[in-house]
Amino acid sequence: MMIRKGIITAEDLYAYAWISDPSVNSQSGTIAYIFKTVDKENNSYRSNVRLVELDGCNDRSFTEGDKDELPIWSPCGKKLAFLRPGAEGKQIWIKPWQGGDAVQLTSAKYGVETFVWSPDGLRIAYTARTQAEAEKISGIGKLNEQTITGQSFSRTSPRAEGSGWWDGRYTHLFVIEAEGTHTQLLTYGDIVASQPFWSPDGEELAYLAKIVDDPVLDPDLLIFSDIYKINISDGKIVKLTDSSLFISQASYSPKGDTIDFIANDRAYGSATHNNLYTIQISDGIPAIINSQLDMQIGNVVLSDMKSFGTSPAPLYGSVSDESPMYVIGSLHGNAHVYRFSRKGSYEAVTSGDRDVYQLAISADGRYIIAASSDAASPGELYRIDTFTKKELRLTAWNDQIMREKEVSTPQSFWFTTADEWELQGWLMKPSLMESGEKYPMLLHIHGGPHALYGNSYSHEFQALAAKGYGILFINPRGSFGYGQHFAQACRGDFGGRDYEDLLDAVDYVLSHYNFIDENRLGVCGGSYGGFLTSWIVGQNDRFRAAVTERSISNWLSFFGTSDIGISYTEGEIEGNPWEDAEKLWARSPLAYVKNIQTPLLILHGEQDLRCPIGQAEELYTALKRLGKETEFVRFPKSNHALPRNGIPSLRLERLKRTSDWFDRYL
Repeated sequence: MMIRKGIITAEDLYAYAWISDPSVNSQSGTIAYIFKTVDKENNSYRSNVRLVELDGCNDRSFTEGDKDELPIWSPCGKKLAFLRPGAEGKQIWIKPWQGGDAVQLTSAKYGVETFVWSPDGLRIAYTARTQAEAEKISGIGKLNEQTITGQSFSRTSPRAEGSGWWDGRYTHLFVIEAEGTHTQLLTYGDIVASQPFWSPDGEELAYLAKIVDDPVLDPDLLIFSDIYKINISDGKIVKLTDSSLFISQASYSPKGDTIDFIANDRAYGSATHNNLYTIQISDGIPAIINSQLDMQIGNVVLSDMKSFGTSPAPLYGSVSDESPMYVIGSLHGNAHVYRFSRKGSYEAVTSGDRDVYQLAISADGRYIIAASSDAASPGELYRIDTFTKKELRLTAWNDQIMREKEVSTPQSFWFTTADEWELQGWLMKPSLMESGEKYPMLLHIHGGPHALYGNSYSHEFQALAAKGYGILFINPRGSFGYGQHFAQACRGDFGGRDYEDLLDAVDYVLSHYNFIDENRLGVCGGSYGGFLTSWIVGQNDRFRAAVTERSISNWLSFFGTSDIGISYTEGEIEGNPWEDAEKLWARSPLAYVKNIQTPLLILHGEQDLRCPIGQAEELYTALKRLGKETEFVRFPKSNHALPRNGIPSLRLERLKRTSDWFDRYL
């Protein structure tokens, strides 16, 4: 007798495990990783470090904290360092591999952001915000029993999504002895130093920063970043790059004569594909390693189940001069590990429909440890042999819930648009679909727009499919992973051909799949996807219900209120409010609010600085004034990342409100 499985519900968020941040012990091969779950009782998350061997055996808990993160083995393999939060922010803690208690190493007043071991394991470099001159500035706002003062700003962009309004402090580079006896401040001034990495001999430390010496230039309006190196002995700082690139991750090559990095020249703003670059330490002239690729270097696959750090800088398979580099690349809905030679040739090391979101490499270069998800299951750890490409799965934390639930696996398809572009999309069937029945369908639009949907597990999609909806998602022009021309195609044309791509996809599905009810269509999306959702219902009445969240409704006000308002509006809409007001207004969903007949639910986080909540308020007020069918939900203590790492109860409420809205109208 066949036992019918249960369906995935919003509450199953409490049953998942999130696996991330693998680090391989150079001596034993033991893998440290972060194991994260929902702490339902405290309405938060719990995370600690676990260990597993290279053969997948002896998986065990290693640290006792409930918010531990970023484990990194010492070069000798005898100690593990990690971050643990405390009263003064996150601090570095160290625990011996063979046993013993973890000991706090740093006491940074405002917490540690990131860190890296020196090659000899005797020191750790880290970045932390410093009080510098900030606490001497009278404009820093204060609120206590004695004084209330205003907060004064003079910089162009004094706010940032995820960190809030600028507190006047800068991030600097420190080195601390691993025994904790001495700490050295290496950088000074009004700069933000990030992502430190050591030279192989341990004599120099490189880092990323944007330093502007010309008083006429506004650092907040410049998009480049540069690589600097500092000699640990004498403190001499040398700028290695020429301020022509936006650099995201970098590594010293094994021999130490070059630095390899991921960057782009911002020729097409945020739509510019990344390339692999290298510079000779002796001349500092960047050279592109790869030829032009359809692939985007880095992981840009979107999912509500990804809340961890970015994909790493280039990793190396050996210490030879011809050492291959390993990076993650996103292409056609997948993210794989790729091996590049210094001559630019490359090959995929992983295979199949999947989303590899992080990786580490063993000391001998033999094994890649990949954190990877696919469309039917959340992320786990895998061991990949770099010679044979054979895989061994190391963890299985989400297997039980996947066995107990009906999972809808998306079907990939390609279709031709009205103007003869080839686009990729996916269709998920309702989880308990019965033959001969008709079902409503939701068009789900991704954010960015320069990102992509793909073969990654989505709790939201699965929960909606379990409610009886078909889920259609595509990568319209503007998405990464299909070449530079494709990625830049929506710039200056938001609500143009990208909008038509979505409608063409709906037409294709209705003509090729007979289980979709063409009279019960819904549309939803967040961020850029929220913009397009609001835009669509202002252009036509094809959809019977819509949910827009974290969206943009008015480019004129977005310009001055978003943390990226200037660069994003000028780069994507190609205008500003004082010279191009008509253009910005013509591309604003708010301009077409009187046309909206579709019931529209508006969801927004109150602490969102990427798409400020005023965007939702403007749209909602106009809809109500015109007597339209709408509701507005404000989520407290929530920013732009609410769907990925927001307060668990609010993540559930968001999903329930979305499904309830569609249930009401579809």
